[in-house]
Amino acid sequence: LFVSKYSYGYSRHSLPFSPNLTNKRYLSKNPERGDVVVFKTPADNRTDYIKRLIGLPGDTLQFIDGDLYLNNQKIQRNKIEITININCGNEKLNINAFEEILPDGEKYIAVYNKEGTMQNTDKFIVPDEHYFFMGDNRDCSKDSRFLSSVGYVTFNNLVGKASMIFFSNDKKKGNFFEFWKWHKSIRIDRFFNKVQ
Repeated sequence: LFVSKYSYGYSRHSLPFSPNLTNKRYLSKNPERGDVVVFKTPADNRTDYIKRLIGLPGDTLQFIDGDLYLNNQKIQRNKIEITININCGNEKLNINAFEEILPDGEKYIAVYNKEGTMQNTDKFIVPDEHYFFMGDNRDCSKDSRFLSSVGYVTFNNLVGKASMIFFSNDKKKGNFFEFWKWHKSIRIDRFFNKVQ
């Protein structure tokens, strides 16, 4: 995966193995709703996660009967058919797929487990200088909905904007390090695709 580490300004995460000399960002630019972002989890400030930015500072988010509400407005979504299998670990999910449309017109595909456990949630209120992220595989994603492990993410924890897939491997057909299985496991059709 290629990540633009300068999309949101320069920070301690802009260079590999950079020392923690400052907690500030320089020449910063705010992320936009719908961006796919790599960030350090607030729990340890070391683990990288990649998720979609859904909530900006001051936003409210809530799931009611499986529908996502942003600032008390239901997010528009259109059901679509997909032909690929979606897994959560080793479990194949029985899913519904939707094209969700954010208020600014940003579109993306999100999948939900038909027997998902996050159909109804409390209301999340995004604090100042924090962001709310969710994975596109909604019921198999540890994200901002889980306040004790991920929760709200500060601006300083953003590493960068995901831009392009460099290499893709099907783990079920072979481990990345098992190069002799690459002829079965490499997903060439995903190489150099733009992250949407």
